[in-house]
Amino acid sequence: MLMRTDPFREVDRLTQQLLGAAGTLAQPAAMPLDAWRAGDEFVVEFDLPGMDPDSVDIDVERNVLTVRAERPPVTGERELIAAERPRGVFSRQLMLGDTLDAERVHARYDAGVLTLRIPIAERAKPRKIEIERSENDRQLLTA
Repeated sequence: MLMRTDPFREVDRLTQQLLGAAGTLAQPAAMPLDAWRAGDEFVVEFDLPGMDPDSVDIDVERNVLTVRAERPPVTGERELIAAERPRGVFSRQLMLGDTLDAERVHARYDAGVLTLRIPIAERAKPRKIEIERSENDRQLLTA
């Protein structure tokens, strides 16, 4: 059986544990996302497996949407065999354009995925513009 080895993997793991790469002293851990437009709304899905939905905080300020969540450290007396799942604070910010209605964001957490649905603002939706006709045009059409 072949095993791929990475001599720096153990150093990276220890550094993350010591420096708290998922929160306290280092940058907040990444929160992978997918985003797309579906009809009249913008949909964003964040992977947050194993998170308590009560630890997730979502706010919008000046068209910046911030998602923040926390996975607490393991407590109690345990002999840790492996610790690869990041713990601590997770944070992600998205700039919402003027075409989105930041007042009507809908959030749902299901099976470890946080889904945000942001409607497209009415003023940004395509609309038909009616053309007015002058009296001269109407006379030409009937003659």
